[in-house]
Amino acid sequence: MEKFGKSQPVKRVEDVRFLTGTGRYLEDVAPEGALRAFVLRSPVAHGVITQLDVQAAAQADGVHLVLTLADLEAADMSVGMDGARVKNRDGSDAAGPERPMLARDRVRYVGEPIAVIVADSLVQAQDAAELIDLDFDTLPAKTDLAVGGAPLHAEAPQNRAFDWGLGDEAATEAAFAAAAHRVSLQVEDNRIIVNTMEPRGCFADWRDGRLHFTYGGQGVWAMKRQLVDKMGLDAEAVQVTTPDVGGGFGMKAMPYPEYFVVAQAARALGRPVIWVSDRTEAMLSDNGGRDLTSLAELAFDADLRITGYRVQTQCNLGAYNAHFGQPIQTQLFSRVLAGVYDIQTTWLRVEGIYTNTVQVDAYRGAGRPEAIYVLERVMDQAARELGVDPWELRRRNFIRADQFPYHTATDETYDVGDFHTLLDQTARAADIAGFADRKAADAANGKLRGLGLCYYIESILGDPSESAEVAFEEQGRVSIYVGTQSNGQGHETVYAQFLADQTGIPAEDITVVQGDSDRIAQGGGTGGSRSVTTQAAATLATVDVMVEAFTPFLADEMGVDAASVRFDAERFSAPGSNQRPTLVKAADLAREKGRSDLLRHSARSKLPGRSFPNGAHVAEIVIDPETGESSIDRYTVVDDFGNLINPLLAEGQVHGGVVQGVGQALMERVVYDQDGQLLTASFMDYALPRAGDVPMIDLGFAPVPSTQNPMGMKGCGEAGTVGALAAVANAVQDAVWARGIRQVEMPYTPQRLWEVLRNVANAAE
Repeated sequence: MEKFGKSQPVKRVEDVRFLTGTGRYLEDVAPEGALRAFVLRSPVAHGVITQLDVQAAAQADGVHLVLTLADLEAADMSVGMDGARVKNRDGSDAAGPERPMLARDRVRYVGEPIAVIVADSLVQAQDAAELIDLDFDTLPAKTDLAVGGAPLHAEAPQNRAFDWGLGDEAATEAAFAAAAHRVSLQVEDNRIIVNTMEPRGCFADWRDGRLHFTYGGQGVWAMKRQLVDKMGLDAEAVQVTTPDVGGGFGMKAMPYPEYFVVAQAARALGRPVIWVSDRTEAMLSDNGGRDLTSLAELAFDADLRITGYRVQTQCNLGAYNAHFGQPIQTQLFSRVLAGVYDIQTTWLRVEGIYTNTVQVDAYRGAGRPEAIYVLERVMDQAARELGVDPWELRRRNFIRADQFPYHTATDETYDVGDFHTLLDQTARAADIAGFADRKAADAANGKLRGLGLCYYIESILGDPSESAEVAFEEQGRVSIYVGTQSNGQGHETVYAQFLADQTGIPAEDITVVQGDSDRIAQGGGTGGSRSVTTQAAATLATVDVMVEAFTPFLADEMGVDAASVRFDAERFSAPGSNQRPTLVKAADLAREKGRSDLLRHSARSKLPGRSFPNGAHVAEIVIDPETGESSIDRYTVVDDFGNLINPLLAEGQVHGGVVQGVGQALMERVVYDQDGQLLTASFMDYALPRAGDVPMIDLGFAPVPSTQNPMGMKGCGEAGTVGALAAVANAVQDAVWARGIRQVEMPYTPQRLWEVLRNVANAAE
């Protein structure tokens, strides 16, 4: 890539190795001859363990070790998994029952780990697992999303983990009492299985008195802290690394029990141990996403301005508190509770429910897609019930451009935005004027066409601080050490491109170094669309440090006063000198002069506040009422991501996010039976979107630069999913509204759509 203008749509350099099969994923970098671990998991959803005898398994061919919870405790490990807790409405702490790394006396979901067998081969470990004498007294399983049912934890009466609230309940009630119009809608947000391309896995090796731990995750430092704390190790005795990662989407951001058990196995045996999940195992044990139901209510005055917004939600936590499970559907949900609308009177109440299912935690967007889905569904419902165009109702309630910075009712401050202008651009891009003709043409062929709009906003979350270090190597090479972790987003391209933009160093000469706690002092990892914004800010700070450090050195070499030296993002110069060295040339000169102190530079920066990506999604769906089959015929997105480093990578992030939203809306569905058995534990039973299920996505940008970082960026990694759910759902609702259908829940499978259309037709006869 030549340095020719900024924000170029540069293709990803890492794709060369990914597409030619030379990526270095977990099993590609595992130590040769590593022992294999297999996890014995609970076959029942709820039961008391009455027998657990591993003696025969421990003596089986090829077996080196069998670990249970008792073995972990005997090694003085802290065996309880961490789980963030919120406060109840009355100020008390939410429930915090123990979630042991391996089952203690009782199991609470199918797939809960009970024991880990380590053997020479995976087959030997699996065979040995069959020899474990395991028995249960089964208990009733709770799978419904409601208070009550068979109790899971003594600490959670009625299986309620928390009862959380935010806002002004009394003022909101008063707004509804005085409202000219009131609209309500109950919506479900179906559970999904993340299904990353590369399943979870890890390996550990204990050598030179240190634990060397490698896993497919979203950052190494949080995992290192967990290993230090849980295993009672000195921080200097732990190295965590991450190779190429085949997808994360939030699901790989947190520790899992298997990681600690594998680390202990390596410590106990003094040999490397590897564990990699298979697909069904992943479906049983990976944290799920979404899974909540919400009653959303809007109050309007006579001019159809929103005067109050109330949401009551029940969310499924699964059997235990996951690492971030409680905050996601409370604190993170509330970040964008009122979306892009001027609503100052709100009340949000959330009840967390324990069930005999796997834990629910972060999934692309983590709380913001859920909040926007609820709001944009009830906005469309209100427009239809009140007889106003859905686009007009939104325009009437938008936060105006002259109201920014805008302080929301949930204590967020939106720095900038121009929602009216962006929506006008969206209407043109989506050819809204031609929709009536397209709808009529489909109707002539017996098809139903619907148009759905979602105007989303989301907040960039996570640690606002990040570090960067730039090292000048031999032969003109430059390395940049970063604190984030790519899971396929294109960091190697975008970070090199940004450094090249700011310094003139050719991007092809820059190597991005990530995922090694020994080589990089600290970092916040990847999650919440924070990576590029925080990392670019840290890079800018590092460039400033470099320029400041080189200036007096070059002034001496050029024979000029240091105050006269300037750097133009490509070369140094000064009046009175014809020398115009680049940074690479300056580093070469420093090396010749023995100034090794000028060859490495680092800085840490902290963003002053969050930025708020926003935009509009428009979906057009066509439904065949005879079969229930549907297809998305047109899909348009216009996003405000502020300034972009690489528009091509931003487009790719939006495309991927939209596909994940479309998948949840149209086909992805997790099903547990009444006994807590997962019925969708393979790709024969759990549908993911294929290329033929996804339309061409027309994507445009309407940037309003953020004021919360020096680059004016807003982040883009999760925006596609945040907007897609309601856009597709509203399109379906629009298509079937004329048939008298007022509510259909996701996923909009052919069977579900056919049944509701048939039922309405039968009722009319």
